[in-house]
Amino acid sequence: MNSNDLQNNILFRGMTDSELSECLSALSAQEKTYEKDEIILHSGDRTDRMGLVLLGSVTIESIDPWGSRTILSHVGEGQFFAETYAMLPDEVLLVDVRANETCRILFLRVGELSVPSSANADKRAFPASPGSDSSSWRSKIISSILTISLHKNLALSGRSFHTAPKSARGRILAYLSSVSLKMHSREFDIPFDRQQLADYLNLERTNMSKELSKMRKEGLIDFKKSHFRLIG
Repeated sequence: MNSNDLQNNILFRGMTDSELSECLSALSAQEKTYEKDEIILHSGDRTDRMGLVLLGSVTIESIDPWGSRTILSHVGEGQFFAETYAMLPDEVLLVDVRANETCRILFLRVGELSVPSSANADKRAFPASPGSDSSSWRSKIISSILTISLHKNLALSGRSFHTAPKSARGRILAYLSSVSLKMHSREFDIPFDRQQLADYLNLERTNMSKELSKMRKEGLIDFKKSHFRLIG
């Protein structure tokens, strides 16, 4: 872990070196490595830890009892997962977190931040070092988690918008249009391969691929693997 890189991350932004060090210690920061397709967190489990992706990426997905997979979101480097579950450690996870590639994850036991904020509770949860003030970094990280959660809500709302159209073409166009707007460009890369895109849009892969080919023939889009260009 590079402290400079961490301080540039939204979660630790505004913390001094001493605050960052105390925060990482109090939250039992632990770094782990996972290989592609390895399950990081399992649905049905509970957790009091949120994850920060230091390297690689993960997908948040739901698999029903019949084995059908739905991808809810892609989490890249510098982004987070399970922060809501970690702050509500009695809640059962309804999703799996899967390594999308070889990745390194920094886990933080933020569940303890939900301890009642009385003076005694703070001392028990975060034993302060001489001359330190745990409330300083504590308030900063809680504020950052709130901001992160708001961004996640927007992302989930975006997925609802992408899957609202009934037709495959409508869903594909809704998704590609939103990526184009976010990237401020009509040419961009998406974080999904074909199967993942189909799972994200709740489409059958073969039908989605046929629709993509039709759209290219009609001059609406062009693409190669995960690189897309909107035409017209």
